[in-house]
Amino acid sequence: MKEYPSTLVDMYEALPIPFGLVRYGVAPDHPEVKNVQNRFEEVANDSRYTFIGNVKYGEDLTLKDLKSQYDAIVFSYGASQEKSLGIKNENEYIKNIFSARAFVVIGQGNVALDVSRILLMDIVELSKTDITEYALEKLRNNRIKNVIIVGRRGPLQVSFTAKELREMINLPNTKFHTDSELLKNELSTNIEIISKDRPLKRLMQILEKGMYHTSGYKSWSLKFLRSPHEFIAHENDDPSRPKYVRAVRFQINRLEGPLENRVAVPTGEMEEIETGLVLKSVGYRSIPLEGLPFDENKGIVPNYKGKILDNDNNEQPGLYVAGWLKRGPQGVIATTMNDAYETAEVIVSDIKQNKSMLSTDTFNATKQGSKAIIPILHQRGIRTVSYEDWKKIEERENEAGRAKNKPREKFGRVEDAMRVLDT
Repeated sequence: MKEYPSTLVDMYEALPIPFGLVRYGVAPDHPEVKNVQNRFEEVANDSRYTFIGNVKYGEDLTLKDLKSQYDAIVFSYGASQEKSLGIKNENEYIKNIFSARAFVVIGQGNVALDVSRILLMDIVELSKTDITEYALEKLRNNRIKNVIIVGRRGPLQVSFTAKELREMINLPNTKFHTDSELLKNELSTNIEIISKDRPLKRLMQILEKGMYHTSGYKSWSLKFLRSPHEFIAHENDDPSRPKYVRAVRFQINRLEGPLENRVAVPTGEMEEIETGLVLKSVGYRSIPLEGLPFDENKGIVPNYKGKILDNDNNEQPGLYVAGWLKRGPQGVIATTMNDAYETAEVIVSDIKQNKSMLSTDTFNATKQGSKAIIPILHQRGIRTVSYEDWKKIEERENEAGRAKNKPREKFGRVEDAMRVLDT
């Protein structure tokens, strides 16, 4: 809209609520990260923009529907499918094994630290955030006092950043454990390389300093050089009763290759760690949707700078992609924003060059967009949600939050949010 002022933009969203991972994927005690919502508010209030929520692509709406009323479509539905560990008993009926969207242990990225921090945080402090009440109720009964975060490679290959590590190190009443000998050896062996990489150097300094946080009634640990091999359940003679996880068997690794491309190689040794709860944080992948080419190996829609390519590497007129669907589930909010800017610039360039868009000719100003699509959705029995509708939902969340001295009380179910619009 900034680069091509006559542009009209419609955004279709599966939920009746905007903001996606900014709302659902950012830790509740990181409110400053959510300030990007303010920028979205500016765009949403522009008369050239229309939000259409509660519409599922592939179910309520097809590519054929959209092509008939738009010159260009950007797909940006992210990566919603959990990656599999591919280990023994992972898919068996064993209880207390969850994905990172619940809680985490296996994996050493920011999500792993975020979820571990929430598990160990003081409940009074946590209750001041926008975490949902039903989650708080579970956490009030939380008896977890020790969290072990396991990764397959070494301390120099962790994926978390300094901010998240510092917050974990500084948790009150919480001590920190790690393999200090391995850490010291890695730091001394690679001192020249580390000194030239400022973010890595800062991260290692925090990690090294953290080894002296050895007091508290709760604890968290970083274990390196371990790959999960098998989930082990408690013995259960009654097949009708669920099994509960008792331990995880890990394969112990050694590192091979240069620092910038370290590979974890199994040593043949095993270690069993007893636990009552296993949480996975090994990443996500996108899923293919109707009408789109898809690279199963990379888990993305094939593209060049956001322009979708077919299986023969030919550009697809008027079809674009952004975010994790474009380049895979990696990077932070700023990374994704810059990635989206690149896609937007390609769209503007195509329009200005009169390249073929979704219509058979060039850029077509006669298409009606959501003005034509919304009536079709209503005919199909879909209750669409406008941005004005969302503001009503938001106000109800804010009211509930004020009553509990917190920023908002988020709806956890679509039905509850939609019920607001019927009152």
